[in-house]
Amino acid sequence: MSRATPPPAHTHAPTDPAPVPVRRSLPSVSIDQKTVAAVLVGGVVLTALLAAVAVTAISVAVAAVVLRSLLREHHRR
Repeated sequence: MSRATPPPAHTHAPTDPAPVPVRRSLPSVSIDQKTVAAVLVGGVVLTALLAAVAVTAISVAVAAVVLRSLLREHHRR
């Protein structure tokens, strides 16, 4: 007594190889020397402002410590 094998529940269809992604080139951006100079000058200015704020903060902190010391000495007398 031979039994017929049932057909498979799912069939494997031959697949095409994975498609190769197409590399799209970005549009070329032309950066002229004026733009580079403007960015550099802006960076230098912002760095100088940051340094000025830091120096001012340190100066205020030192002045506060000196004033506190002077006031403490004044109240002890």
